[in-house]
Amino acid sequence: MTTIAIVGAGFVADYYVTTRANHPELRLGGVWDRDAARLKQFTGFHGLKAYGSLEQCMEDPDVAIVVNLTNPESHFALNCMALEAGKHVYCEKPLGMTFDEARHVIDLADQKGLTVCGAPANGLSDAKRLTAQLIETGQIGKPRLAYAEMEDGPVFKDNWTEWRSRSGAKWPGLHEFEVGCTLEHAGYGLSWLVALFGPVESGQAFSALTFPDKGPGTHDLSLAADFSVGCLTFRSGVTARLTCGLAAPRDRSLTIVGDEGSIVVRDLWDDRSPVHLSRFDEKRPLLQRLAGRFERQRGTVLPLRLTHGKPVAYPFPASAMSLSSFPSKIDFARGIAVMAEAISSGETPFFSGQRALHLSELALALNDGVGSFEPRSNF
Repeated sequence: MTTIAIVGAGFVADYYVTTRANHPELRLGGVWDRDAARLKQFTGFHGLKAYGSLEQCMEDPDVAIVVNLTNPESHFALNCMALEAGKHVYCEKPLGMTFDEARHVIDLADQKGLTVCGAPANGLSDAKRLTAQLIETGQIGKPRLAYAEMEDGPVFKDNWTEWRSRSGAKWPGLHEFEVGCTLEHAGYGLSWLVALFGPVESGQAFSALTFPDKGPGTHDLSLAADFSVGCLTFRSGVTARLTCGLAAPRDRSLTIVGDEGSIVVRDLWDDRSPVHLSRFDEKRPLLQRLAGRFERQRGTVLPLRLTHGKPVAYPFPASAMSLSSFPSKIDFARGIAVMAEAISSGETPFFSGQRALHLSELALALNDGVGSFEPRSNF
């Protein structure tokens, strides 16, 4: 049994508390938030203990892991505070707002003999496991090219001011517009890409603010980029493109093309997303062939696009677990559980240390649109 404490009771905290039920080996010692009203609402709804202060949280002798769910600008200071208090840290992305901040967090953890892991946990999903198996067993030959999409749709045109979490927390739309969709969402694609293909050797990054007017409440804000694209070259030889945006139609897919075929993961935010496999030496599924013939004969594109390839059955059963509701069907607490298990076994968690630093560095580079870059982190 590992005791954790949550700092930050905002919108995403409900996802962590909901999915903690999947991991009875995690005990939640308590929660703290600088907003007293929000803390009371959150802990009251879930029946949890509220710490009287941040210091009380950090001094709790039972707590082994501090889960940092604060806003990105607070990550660095809180990560350092927790490490100085002798706690392991699981942090929402990124570890800091600059590479130097993120590197300091990892260096401090090394000095203290502690572990820092970074979110998101979708890189530990069943869908990623299945995709990795398909690649490792040579189903598409050597991977060459990948397209990862993190398009969230035109959310600023939606009724986002009315969005609420289970406990009633508001979706922090204004803050997301200020900090940028890339820092919030790139990690969901990067965690998959790095887990499958290893470290990035070099990249090209571009970002832009394409919709400077996002409606009431945003006119006096300094808005961050709402679109970014990164072209990444991995040391393994794979080339990938990752896009993030807040305007194009929702698309959270991943396409991987190899020498002998391709894999399409329909939704990186779904723990057991449909995964499709297509081999160049096989006929396409009948429905796809018929659709292609219809389009050629009519000279027009069908309004409904079919996912390329045949759906692959999961060779391992789904575990009975609670997931967040659509569109965030991720076991958020799995990352903490995997971290706790590794620590207790004396092992290194996958998304920790230099790999966590690498992911933060990549997300920061894409968010800033730095042009050509070569990551300074390595694992």
